[in-house]
Amino acid sequence: MAFEKIDQILEKYQYKHEEIIGIMQDAQIVENYLPETTLRHISNKMEIPLTRLFDIATFYKSFSLKPRGRHIIKVCLGTACHLSGGMQNMEQIKRTLRIREGGTTEDMMFSLETVNCLGTCALAPVAMVGEDYYGVVTPGKVEKILSKYTRKSRNAEGE
Repeated sequence: MAFEKIDQILEKYQYKHEEIIGIMQDAQIVENYLPETTLRHISNKMEIPLTRLFDIATFYKSFSLKPRGRHIIKVCLGTACHLSGGMQNMEQIKRTLRIREGGTTEDMMFSLETVNCLGTCALAPVAMVGEDYYGVVTPGKVEKILSKYTRKSRNAEGE
């Protein structure tokens, strides 16, 4: 872990305790999760008990203490999405990627999460891959959506 990046984040927030959630969010971007070593570093530098950081990391669903894939898939299972087929989309993603909910593919390419709402109910059922939203998703569209990211990753590795 490159603690220089974490130190830059701490400096950006001026080591302010009231900015701890922002600090942790930015730190998570570095590794796509919050390794214990990172939390220990933040704890030591900011003189915040490590248990407090773990409390925050486990309270908010947006934080992860486990390594996650390069592309995080979020499937909305809120009322509108659930009624429009969100669960069928979830099952298709699980079959296609051979992954379970809350899991990560062996190649660390994808992680799969559910959310209660993505705020785009008119487009239900909705899913996200990274920052990209997909509306009116059907099980038949799942492979096409995911293939965009497997191609992007292969192209990035070949460069």
